[in-house]
Amino acid sequence: MPVETTWNRDDVANVATALSWQARRQPNATAIHYPHGGAFRKADYASCTYQELDELSNSYARGLAAYGIVAGTRTALMLTPGLDFFAMFFALFKAGAVPVLIDPGIGMKPLKQCLEEASPKAFIGVARAHFARKALGWAKESCELLVTAGPALGLGGITLRKLKEMGDLSSGEVMHPVKPDDMAAILFTSGSTGAPKGVVYRHRHFNAQVDMLRNAFGIQPGEVSLPTFPPFALFDPALGMTTVVPDMDPTRPAKADPKKLVDVIDRFSVTNIFGSPALLDTLSSYCVDNGIRLESVTRVISAGAAVPVSTIRRMQRSLYRDAQVHTPYGATECLPVSSISAAQFDDKLVDRIESGEGVCVGRPIEPNHVRIIRISEMAFRDLSETTDMPFGMPGEIIVTGPTCTDMYWQRDADTAMAKFGDEHGRTWHRMGDVGIMDGLGRLWYCGRVSQRVETGEETLFADQCEAIFNQHPDLRRSALVGVGPKGRQMPVLCIEVRNKLSPVDTERVHFDLLQLAQAHAITRSVRTVLFHPGFPVDIRHNSKIRREELAEWAAQKMQ
Repeated sequence: MPVETTWNRDDVANVATALSWQARRQPNATAIHYPHGGAFRKADYASCTYQELDELSNSYARGLAAYGIVAGTRTALMLTPGLDFFAMFFALFKAGAVPVLIDPGIGMKPLKQCLEEASPKAFIGVARAHFARKALGWAKESCELLVTAGPALGLGGITLRKLKEMGDLSSGEVMHPVKPDDMAAILFTSGSTGAPKGVVYRHRHFNAQVDMLRNAFGIQPGEVSLPTFPPFALFDPALGMTTVVPDMDPTRPAKADPKKLVDVIDRFSVTNIFGSPALLDTLSSYCVDNGIRLESVTRVISAGAAVPVSTIRRMQRSLYRDAQVHTPYGATECLPVSSISAAQFDDKLVDRIESGEGVCVGRPIEPNHVRIIRISEMAFRDLSETTDMPFGMPGEIIVTGPTCTDMYWQRDADTAMAKFGDEHGRTWHRMGDVGIMDGLGRLWYCGRVSQRVETGEETLFADQCEAIFNQHPDLRRSALVGVGPKGRQMPVLCIEVRNKLSPVDTERVHFDLLQLAQAHAITRSVRTVLFHPGFPVDIRHNSKIRREELAEWAAQKMQ
């Protein structure tokens, strides 16, 4: 029987088919290298082939069906990144169940709220997650089917080992047939600028993402990937890549040990790295300070927040000349939207960024369509109700494309605010970001719509202004916030310095920043600078600044 030339065909909707196809195509190729070791011995790496991963996933899928986790069953998944996480995620797809992914680092209260909204019938997790579930009452009204990775410890339900045994004794069909519009998963946003929301992914969204990522970045089968954000790793089997699971806390990427990352990159000849701007800052700083070049790496992809030019250039210096750093723009609701590579950051482009024109995030990735519309607090029902902004003028970014999701789970008001249609039947998503489209078709990111500062005389956008101040050598980063009621806000610059400053240096930095503000038209109204010990940032990427919290802090400091 001939092997298919591609798994992603019109008649194959279930994204889990990708794993089975790779297992037939390259059964003995390594699918995943993962940390393996107990609490009382040093962790080392174990490996699993595509055939072994597919067979384990099949056993779990049959076990899920035998236990009652069947098509349509919403299932909270809280396993640590590793072999079981990969195998179970694809097993849920194969069974037609709907995995619910929530970032465990968002905090206990938001996590409980997310689980109440998702109302999962099943809960698959490590013992620690189950202890929290019992103690804090997570989804206590909905959870009936419990699976624990490790010993049961009186947590109820069955163990993952028992689930596999049930699957091994079953001879049922593994791959549940699905349609492209069937719900595949619920992925919760990080809640960095509001409450976390469950984004409904359909099988067609995952399939489209695989195609777009492959085409946009030239990803080839046989590459070795180091994804430091676990959900991104789930694309690797569909792309034919070997995954290396890093030995790090995925909820604290900025705190990752760069030496460990360099060691694992060298050990497994990693070709592709995916990481947040915070992780790239840590890794590239270590490489540059120690004269290290990552010989095997040909591609670095960074997303999650705007990536500073300094980080991009430092990361590029850590690679060999033919390697590329890519910074795609997108969101959980639509990914990827656009992208730009380090090679495109010439001096002229950098000057424009550092002069406050925004952060260039490249041209839209085909077949996406991006528009800039007039900022509005109103919901739209149709594209015809929006007003396009001229080239070079800031407005709200909207996008439509094959990865554009169409709803939030159990949040009708948020869906109505963020989604609308057009005459062609397409769904448009409001990114919640301010942007500019230039005459060359490139998208420029200016900041979040909700974080704009309205003084009554002008409107300031955070990322445009911050790029001016972030050039100061003593600053780690800055954040522009508004203090006071909308329409009469005072722009305040909060700063985080790289190292502790003496009183004299503190005064010098303060003076320098006020001088910088006066040197640029868009920042001349900034006359207040506040030193902050350490910005609050999002949990998922450790990169998005929680400016709403900073604004409250600034207001208290100025009383």
